[in-house]
Amino acid sequence: MGYEKDDEVILHDPHSEHDGETGRVTQVMESMFGDETYTISFEDGQETGVPADSLEDVEE
Repeated sequence: MGYEKDDEVILHDPHSEHDGETGRVTQVMESMFGDETYTISFEDGQETGVPADSLEDVEE
């Protein structure tokens, strides 16, 4: 599943200090292999290069 800019997501990455936090997609990047990665902004920082399988939709 892909995400778009301004989507709210939950990050699932045990190696990140933002694991389990809700953030907002601020940038969508496509690799030369056609895979999308994302920059996610949080209240106190951001994560770049996040793959879609590390993200979850925020339930409205």
